[in-house]
Amino acid sequence: MSESHTLPFLREALVFLTLSGILIPLLQRLRVNQIVGFLAVGVLLGANGLALWIDTFPWLAHITFHETEGVAQLAELGVIFLMFMIGLELSAERLWALRKWVFGAGTAQVLLSAACIGVLAWAFGNRWPNALVLGLVLALSSTAVVVQLLTQRQALGTPLGQATFSVLMLQDLAVVPVLILIDLLGPRGAGDDVGTAVGLTVLKSVLVVGLIVVFGRRLIQPVFRAFAQQRQPEVFMALTLLISMSMAGLTAAAGLSMALGAFLAGLLLAETEFRHEVEITIEPFKGLLMGLFFMSVGMGIDVRAILHDPVWLPLSVVGLIALKAAIVAVLFRAGGLSWGRSIEGGFLLGQGGEFAFIVVGVAAASGLMDRQTVQFILLVVGLSLFVTPMLARWGASAGEALDARVRGPRDTTVVDEADVSGGHVVITGFGRVGRLAADVLSRQGVPWIAVEHDAARVAQWRSEGRPVFYGNAARPEMLQKLHVDRAAVVMVTMDQPAAALHAVQALRSACPHVPVVARSRDEDHARELLDAGATVVVPEAVEAGLQLTASALQALGVPDAAVAHTIELERGARKAL
Repeated sequence: MSESHTLPFLREALVFLTLSGILIPLLQRLRVNQIVGFLAVGVLLGANGLALWIDTFPWLAHITFHETEGVAQLAELGVIFLMFMIGLELSAERLWALRKWVFGAGTAQVLLSAACIGVLAWAFGNRWPNALVLGLVLALSSTAVVVQLLTQRQALGTPLGQATFSVLMLQDLAVVPVLILIDLLGPRGAGDDVGTAVGLTVLKSVLVVGLIVVFGRRLIQPVFRAFAQQRQPEVFMALTLLISMSMAGLTAAAGLSMALGAFLAGLLLAETEFRHEVEITIEPFKGLLMGLFFMSVGMGIDVRAILHDPVWLPLSVVGLIALKAAIVAVLFRAGGLSWGRSIEGGFLLGQGGEFAFIVVGVAAASGLMDRQTVQFILLVVGLSLFVTPMLARWGASAGEALDARVRGPRDTTVVDEADVSGGHVVITGFGRVGRLAADVLSRQGVPWIAVEHDAARVAQWRSEGRPVFYGNAARPEMLQKLHVDRAAVVMVTMDQPAAALHAVQALRSACPHVPVVARSRDEDHARELLDAGATVVVPEAVEAGLQLTASALQALGVPDAAVAHTIELERGARKAL
């Protein structure tokens, strides 16, 4: 008797990885948003798509997801990593830099949108707890879709991009209270003694979150510093996964959402010098698991429901986008953007967000929403995501035309205190030379940011408030996090010849137009760096010799002008070699 030994959900994993290997490059070539593509594939290959014809065409069983249980379980990991990455984006420094837009326009957008949508939902017969949750859920927009659209258009650093991202950050912060609110409004919070249930839930939430934040701040940074000293990428990756999954498990054990724990883990790591390195480490996992998550969402969308409800569903999608777009446009105009840019921002933020899938799923599991309502919300949000890229293009064109016609106020007054968005200096390596350069730049009022691969050194200088991050300057992903493409100049100050050479090669490959000033060990090393693409190279041995010679000549009584001329001639001759 033979036994067949197979891994659980092996077929589903193979189908998904095959689709990802084909789908992602194809979408990039066609410039189609990846999230929309994964949603479409989920609809097509899910239980409500081609799987309906398995009885007629049995071969479809090999390429469709007709059993969604395994996919749904794996997709929960996508939710965890999404919340973890959102937490990483929400550092206190970034929130403070964009505080006017985050806590001004962002708060107003969520409250106004939630109030309008909630009142409409209540007017159409929903109970007030359901209407409240529906309003809050649909008030949120898609961070993943909007940020990707802005990145594709290189508009994230513009006034409109900064304002839009600020609103998205506030929406991300709002997810945590919404998840706690669902726990309060669900059957567990609606027993005979409502006050006691609500009080216990709030107390439990505050205690769990407080303990995680207090102990996390004390433990996470020292642990990462200790492991970073080993300089082993696989250990760093394992530690990142362990932290995110452990905190998700802690909140789940306390009866709260796993997404909440992952969010807190990201938020705590955002305050450390390892933020950028963690983002780079987790990026491949996040992309695949997020694709799986959105594909599983698409599998839950029954296209037949659109045919059964051909009036209310399209009207709901149009109404949602129109209402949110109008609110955002008015808020952006009040904040100083022109009418054209404000309307463009409205269309960018008019859709429902990926958090709706998470929150609605939690609400359904808690018994707060029935299956029919959940399915309707999934369809509305899913369809709004489908049309967002098209609406964004239309909004940009309409905004440009309107601004050209009306000549509205310029956008230059918006978010002038945002994160480094251009004209700064990037210092790679923060040893003695890097610190000296940073001190001079600071005295001249020139903004700078540094990356260093020695965790102990990074910890020392960050404790003094310096913008130094842990990471490898030779990694293209790290250069992107440092906004090297918008830098005025990059200084390569590492004392290891190989590290400096790799950094220059990576810089020149990623940003051919940015000037690179590099430090070299000697003249041979200088030639290697120049061949790799460095703009200017300063050999430390040559400069030390020239400075010693200048001091000796001055001691011999040679006039300063003659000394300076002689040294400059020698320096020029050395550069010509």
